Amino acid sequence: MDLKKIKDFIVNGLEEDVKDGDHTSLACIPVEAKDKAKLLVKEDCVIAGIELAKHIFKHVDPDAELEILIEDGTEVKYGDIAFYVTCNSQALLKAERLVLNSMQRMSGIATLSRSFKNKVKDLPVTILDTRKTTPLIRFLEKWAVRIGGSSNYRDGLYDWIMIKDNHVDASGGISKAIERVRNYFEKKDMSLGMTVEVRNLIELKETMDAGKDIVTRIMLDNFELDMLRKAVEIVGNDYETEASGGVTIDTVRAIAETGVDFISSGAITHSSESKDMSLKIVK
Repeated sequence: MDLKKIKDFIVNGLEEDVKDGDHTSLACIPVEAKDKAKLLVKEDCVIAGIELAKHIFKHVDPDAELEILIEDGTEVKYGDIAFYVTCNSQALLKAERLVLNSMQRMSGIATLSRSFKNKVKDLPVTILDTRKTTPLIRFLEKWAVRIGGSSNYRDGLYDWIMIKDNHVDASGGISKAIERVRNYFEKKDMSLGMTVEVRNLIELKETMDAGKDIVTRIMLDNFELDMLRKAVEIVGNDYETEASGGVTIDTVRAIAETGVDFISSGAITHSSESKDMSLKIVK
């Protein structure tokens, strides 16, 4: 992980919550007090965010000590203790909500990511996330996807070319869009992976004809299963194939059985449910 991103997230997260001080803790807890707390799992899940929690506690108290009992990516159950942390009491309570909110969100995503992966684990297909993430914490959500066992697609608009329906319509057609990308690459002396989204077999044929030596992957968007299977057969080994559009945990298996190389699902991040956890001082 990018340590600068983690540090910036911690600083901004604490600024949002603490501002000029956690006045409750400052008022009633002695400045020199030190406590030990446990991270208690209150719901079955794939746990994620423990590594992040370490960074948060070390940020608020460089002398904080963590005893990690369960690593990120482990399937846990109600009542499990993920770690113990011993640190300054005021710092502990200042960090509590940032740790819990982050871990609960990340664990929800990791759990759904694992469920998607398990549905197709015996098939030669890669499950991908999308850019349907929460602004400014995409790196955490994509981190959680990886912890759960699925894979990341592009990080953003900057690291992969993806010609979608709006690009096609605004460009005047798929062939024109592809040719303009080719010219753009030449002008900028650059190269990126490239996906073209197609909506039917006509657009598929056009993409295959125009995309030689530049298109990496063809995204088959919202294809019915029979049509998806036919499209995969037409493409053969000429391009990577990807299925997308309304993919859920209930449909992913059948989609994978058509033979596509990749399946992308925004549901992994936008439809996951945070998992319940608490941080309790041990007395």
